[in-house]
Amino acid sequence: MGALTDDHKCPKGGFSRVISTLPTVGLGAIAGTVLCFAIEERPAGAMVLAAAALGGVLASAVRQAISGSSL
Repeated sequence: MGALTDDHKCPKGGFSRVISTLPTVGLGAIAGTVLCFAIEERPAGAMVLAAAALGGVLASAVRQAISGSSL
């Protein structure tokens, strides 16, 4: 990898990176929510929200580790 030049163009813009990340984070949030309901019959709303957020973050981290790119 060399130094960036004036002609350097990033392969993707910010909008396309967000659009490509949303399905991964969404699926992680759904998985976290389902797991939360599988563990407890009637979880508190804050617990469901925390499980969804954690699922989304973990799914994004796994995606970045597998693809080798940081978004």
